[in-house]
Amino acid sequence: MQAVICGYYGRGNGGDEALLVSLLEMLPSHVKPIVLSANPEQTSRCYGVESCPNRSFSEIIKVLRRSQVFIWGGGSLMQDATSFVSPFYYGGLMILAQLLGLKTIAWGQGIGPIKRPLTRWLTQQTLKRCTAVSVRDQTSAGLLEQWKIPYVLAPDPVWVLTGQKSDLQENLVPPLVAVNLRRHSSLTPDRLETLITALVKFQQATQTSFLLIPFQMSQDLDLAKAIAARLTENYQIVQESDPRKLKGLFQGVALTIGMRLHSLIMAASEGSRCSALSYDPKVSRLMAEANMSGWELTDLPNDPLLISQTWKKIYSEKVPLSDSQRQAIIDQTLDHKSVLDKVCGS
Repeated sequence: MQAVICGYYGRGNGGDEALLVSLLEMLPSHVKPIVLSANPEQTSRCYGVESCPNRSFSEIIKVLRRSQVFIWGGGSLMQDATSFVSPFYYGGLMILAQLLGLKTIAWGQGIGPIKRPLTRWLTQQTLKRCTAVSVRDQTSAGLLEQWKIPYVLAPDPVWVLTGQKSDLQENLVPPLVAVNLRRHSSLTPDRLETLITALVKFQQATQTSFLLIPFQMSQDLDLAKAIAARLTENYQIVQESDPRKLKGLFQGVALTIGMRLHSLIMAASEGSRCSALSYDPKVSRLMAEANMSGWELTDLPNDPLLISQTWKKIYSEKVPLSDSQRQAIIDQTLDHKSVLDKVCGS
């Protein structure tokens, strides 16, 4: 059996690459994956799979015609907050696969934000025709309830990704604090300055070592360098492209201050305390469902000292997820695997 896997792959985004690896780990062994990627050569080399250019319509038609299953492989593909075009691209591929008679799976999805009626209609119609749907948060499940579409609800698939020790991490002196910021309109120059000042104050007060972890170099690396420029010692910028090793960076981290959804999921699943900086509803959903501390970026205090003191309290007082709590989440997350087994045959 062959399955075409579609997502935001080959663009250097650590979270989306982690979703792909999580899916490949859960895919039944008799299923051969064919991954649509913006960088098919790199995807094939890194993961040992067949890959197809995700913008070559002729090539996509060819692989669909010789496949039996089409899978949206995690993430927030059907949303129009960042792009009006994206939902039509992903939705169009799903509809094409359905017209060609493939079994179709919307897997590990976070649906929305959906602002436009046309995007909402397209999302509803596309999901209604899927063989199976699994979602990663209560808000997405609520939409499917409204639309009367059957679904499986389970935590984000990256919770179960196996973390591996990275050879890029130098021997920083513990305790370690991981930091991830990304470019976004909500992270204004004033808010960035407030955060960097707060980070400096926090490090001075706690004598911690900072791991600055970009998840997508085009959006995160400059911010990591801006933080590093204000620190005098005990920091390292780590550019790790292997999703398993990226997750492994959070092993032994005492506190993670993160914007990106998967920086927080990786950190929490490896036993780190977390403080979120939410720029997107998907991060806010995680904060609510995992009882995670933090701020909406738009509500960030103006006082760096207040932010620093709040982080210090989380660092010294908040209890990270216990082994039993993390195992319970992992057990729930494996429901995404059950969806693949049911549609593809285990």
